[in-house]
Amino acid sequence: MNNVIYTGSSLLRWALVTIAIGLLGGTASALFLYGLEQLTSVREHSAWLLWLLPIGGAGISWLYAAYGRSAAQGNNLLIEQAYGDHAHVAVPLRMAPLVLIGTWTTHLLGGSAGREGTAVQLGGSLAEQLGNKLKLTTQQRSILLQCGISAGFGSVFGTPLAGAIFAVELLAAHRSFRSRFIALIPCLIAGWTGDYVTRAWGIRHIQYSLGQLPSFSLQLLAQIIAASILFGLAALLFSELTHGLKKRFAAWIPNAPLRAFAGGFAIIALVYIVGTRDYLGLSLPLLSHSFEESVSPAAFALKTLFTSITLGSGFQGGEVTPLFVIGGTLGSAIAGLFHASVPLLAGIGLVSVFSGAANTPFACFVMGLELFGTDGALYLLIGCLVSYACSGHARIYRSQRYGWIKASLPWVRKKSEAEVVVKHKQAH
Repeated sequence: MNNVIYTGSSLLRWALVTIAIGLLGGTASALFLYGLEQLTSVREHSAWLLWLLPIGGAGISWLYAAYGRSAAQGNNLLIEQAYGDHAHVAVPLRMAPLVLIGTWTTHLLGGSAGREGTAVQLGGSLAEQLGNKLKLTTQQRSILLQCGISAGFGSVFGTPLAGAIFAVELLAAHRSFRSRFIALIPCLIAGWTGDYVTRAWGIRHIQYSLGQLPSFSLQLLAQIIAASILFGLAALLFSELTHGLKKRFAAWIPNAPLRAFAGGFAIIALVYIVGTRDYLGLSLPLLSHSFEESVSPAAFALKTLFTSITLGSGFQGGEVTPLFVIGGTLGSAIAGLFHASVPLLAGIGLVSVFSGAANTPFACFVMGLELFGTDGALYLLIGCLVSYACSGHARIYRSQRYGWIKASLPWVRKKSEAEVVVKHKQAH
């Protein structure tokens, strides 16, 4: 594996390595998802566990502070490594057990978080350990990390093609088309292998439907564009609120375990204020309900608040599934206001809010095709692209660099220039 030109024995070696990454990532995802399902069931039948949320959060934060080291950076470390920013620093193996235990604890006790961050970190850290046994260049190491991301993402959602494109698109900034194409091939192998292995372990994914699609009309097109603008703004709201709360919590409570302890009590207070536990954990029943009938406009705002407090105060977990719920409930609510198809706008919202927050519109579009089929392809594409453009400087992964399309938007360029000035001042 002295190069990344796929010819002869090099192609065979790369195929074997990426299949191995898929096997590892898929098995890890299966273990994670099985445990998550069991722990969620325990939480739903043991309401008293919510009162342990502050203690659980403090314990996990202490564990990361004591033993996490670079693993505490989570997905941002994987992104920086894949960019080659810190080629001399390895992604530690401890990242896998720490994020697994941390996310399980968050969901068992009632924190509002997702699962993709855990699966991506599992896949990325395992890929790094496999790569350590090989003599790799910085570019090859980056490709292996992307394979781990692809295997984790594709297997946890049952969308292997979207997982491969997500891994490449996430790191697309400042890379040539040739570099992206070279990375895409092994990512596809790892993604499909990971998904196959996860399913072979007996994991099944929830299916959603866009329902009976309405006939195309200019009114419907206008409704989708208007809704997609709101999806982009919802992505921006989630990103800014989550990162803003992280800064506020850190400023108010410098001690990490105490931050999570306080965040746990904030979630408990919110549960009793709103009078429901629908916003705890993944909130998949709420998402399913949003495809069946129009839900309250408050649903997306409350899921945003619950998740931003959970992640902002230091709990472990991903952002993507909450973004699915935020998008699905917002689309469902808008459909009620527009008197439009509820499942159609809920489905478009599901992938579009994620598109705007992660800056991966094509991966989200492909995910929509894998989840819902091709009949609504045009509407899904419009939703993902419009949300991506309208989400401004939204970025759930702070280490991600904007692609040239988004970087060229005036409001994004202005924000990026301000960030550069701040970093320059901090460096001096």
